[in-house]
Amino acid sequence: MTEKRPFFWPFALMACIFYASGQSSLATPSLNFILPIDKIGHFLIFGLLATFVMRIPKMYLLGWRGALASALIVIAYGAVDEWRQSYTPGRAIEIYDFVADALGASIAVLAYKIVPTYRGCLEWTPLKRLCKDTPVST
Repeated sequence: MTEKRPFFWPFALMACIFYASGQSSLATPSLNFILPIDKIGHFLIFGLLATFVMRIPKMYLLGWRGALASALIVIAYGAVDEWRQSYTPGRAIEIYDFVADALGASIAVLAYKIVPTYRGCLEWTPLKRLCKDTPVST
């Protein structure tokens, strides 16, 4: 049996995005940044989603092809999410949301692939020494 945990997080986050984009209005604070807070949110959430997809062992083992596939999967999900959002009353397709989604996914995948510190922080296990003798069920 294969490990299912790496698949849980991308699908859980996709479900949260799906739910949020179906809401007529979302409470977002006005922090008076140069960029609107929702674009920063899109960038970070879709970057996190791309990182979760990249952490699926098969994607990571494919090297740069896996990185490209991870980014394209998340960018496609962002496009479909924007399109689906247009059917929600009070919401519309915003091209800048899609741009933020695509940039977040692309930069996160690149960071995961070429910045060892980023990848190392994500792969750090706080209880590694305690758990090293525990057999992993596969």
